[in-house]
Amino acid sequence: MSQFINSRNKLVTEALNGFLRGQEGQVSRLDGFPHIKVVVRTDWKFDQVAIISGGGSGHEPAHIGFVGKGMLTAAVCGEIFASPSVEAVLAGILAVTGEKGCLLIVKNYTGDRLNFGLAAEKARARGLNIKMVIVDDDISLPEDVQARGLAGTLFVHKIAGFLAEGGKSLDEIFDATQSLIPLIASIGVSIDNCTVPGTLKDERIAEGMAELGLGIHGEPGRELIAFENAGSIMKIILSNLQSKIDNDQKYALILNNLGGCTPLEMAVLREEIAKSDLVSQLSLIIGPEMLMTSLDMHGFSVSILPSSKLVAEALTFPVGPRAWPNPVPLIDPIIADLPKIQTKENG
Repeated sequence: MSQFINSRNKLVTEALNGFLRGQEGQVSRLDGFPHIKVVVRTDWKFDQVAIISGGGSGHEPAHIGFVGKGMLTAAVCGEIFASPSVEAVLAGILAVTGEKGCLLIVKNYTGDRLNFGLAAEKARARGLNIKMVIVDDDISLPEDVQARGLAGTLFVHKIAGFLAEGGKSLDEIFDATQSLIPLIASIGVSIDNCTVPGTLKDERIAEGMAELGLGIHGEPGRELIAFENAGSIMKIILSNLQSKIDNDQKYALILNNLGGCTPLEMAVLREEIAKSDLVSQLSLIIGPEMLMTSLDMHGFSVSILPSSKLVAEALTFPVGPRAWPNPVPLIDPIIADLPKIQTKENG
């Protein structure tokens, strides 16, 4: 499949530079291309807890698009679907961590856990106060001892950034986010796998089928299911989330475009949520937007988190990064009166 790239070897570095050219100087990158690919806030004053996340590229706008006031202090980028190195993570930590310390937010993949963890140990050896939380919000494989990190990670980015902006300590931010992570649930579905630059596309999803619970790197999901339409797929997604839902609880929801859905499709999917039984329990909906993508995967994911005063305040708090959409409640469509149209027959 043809793509608008020059070469796989330069894809991430060229894309990072292109991204930075449109950010009006609000973020910068550390020197060190191609090995060190770290985006940092330019207004950072070391007077708060630093919040760092990252991972393989190909999930944009995560994670670089969420670097800015009120969210991430830095994002560490790897190559396409590849964890950043220990040295790159350590460079990011050293670039933004002051006396207040640093929280690392890591998705539950072996390479990320290992490299971010080793970098944290090296930073602690230098006297820095570092804590790390691991997000494992995927519920598609309940028997899996290592649930994957999906778009629910963005809840943690936003809430941690809000607490840091409010001057909370590292221990307070760690405790708050650590307590919320088990409450986050996500599941995704796709009718076509992603196209990794420079490799043959995995065509395992046949026409008329959808894959439920596949990972954000195109990893196999739980099962292949018949694809009928948007309504039937959304019912399956919400039914899978039902086991995590308390009928007496309100929820925030992320509707995430995995990269290949059109705006028309995503609007239809939001309409299906609005028609579902869950709608009465939704206090806020974030999206539909491309938030944590899987290159051009033709699919979407839904993430939920029980709402609370803290969660609602944190998710709606204005931030610098333009990639974070303003959460809104779902409302009924406003219907305006049809204007009267004069014809020759009615005068």
